[in-house]
Amino acid sequence: MFDWKKPTVQMLGRWQPWHQGHQELFKRCVAKTGQVVIQVRDVQGVSGGQDQDDNPFDWDTVCSNIESGLAKDGYSRGTEYEIMVVPNIVNISYGRGVGYVFEEEVFDDEVSSISATNIRKDMREKGEL
Repeated sequence: MFDWKKPTVQMLGRWQPWHQGHQELFKRCVAKTGQVVIQVRDVQGVSGGQDQDDNPFDWDTVCSNIESGLAKDGYSRGTEYEIMVVPNIVNISYGRGVGYVFEEEVFDDEVSSISATNIRKDMREKGEL
């Protein structure tokens, strides 16, 4: 059962769509504390790149994609992770040592080369978006 008082790793992103790179990041995160909160930036319909509709998925679709992806590796919502919607956070600031760490996870080229932008482009070409 997810424990809201237990040390937890935060994953903040758009998840447009959830892909194997996100999956691999989650595995590293859950290994740190046993649970993760996945924060979904509320950005459906917001353009932010070269795509006309850079964030095509709504909250329900994003959640469904995350849950389906993580279920493939045996993870379940409410146990190893929770999902929450957050505003369109673009900066994270802190003023001193505050009891948590900012860490960048580095992956091999196969995982690092996964691009949600390219996935959305392929989905458009196939008529899936």
